[in-house]
Amino acid sequence: RVLSDPRRASRLAEALAAKISAQVDIVVSPAMGGVIIGHEMGRALGVEALFLERPEGVFELRRGFRLEPGQRVLMVEDVVTTGLSSREAIAACRRAGGEVVAAAALVDRSDGAADLGVPFTPLIRLSVPSYPVDALPPELAAIPPVKPGSRAA
Repeated sequence: RVLSDPRRASRLAEALAAKISAQVDIVVSPAMGGVIIGHEMGRALGVEALFLERPEGVFELRRGFRLEPGQRVLMVEDVVTTGLSSREAIAACRRAGGEVVAAAALVDRSDGAADLGVPFTPLIRLSVPSYPVDALPPELAAIPPVKPGSRAA
């Protein structure tokens, strides 16, 4: 919900953009969670912002979006947990001809453990454990699950 306020989203993107040292030509983010922060990062960096969609389970550029060969891409997410979606988004950018030079996110829930294969800059790092369903601590198992992310349960 932090990104539901455009003023707050803009301030967060400006703070994250200030940490980016790579020279980028374009920002690409995965739908759905990365769309708002990706757009705001494009604004903060003064570059175009596109988003990827996953219509058949694989990220791709649609809606007439395209990358020029060798275009320097900053891949932006809202939250990185394992890095899987980020790596998939980076692979999609490369398939589309872009050169992914860096990745960024508002929150790195892996506390630095996620390997995206490119320099990764989060605004904040958190250590939030993830548990397999069959290994939940009892106090967490008692709470009804909520699935806010983009992956199917």
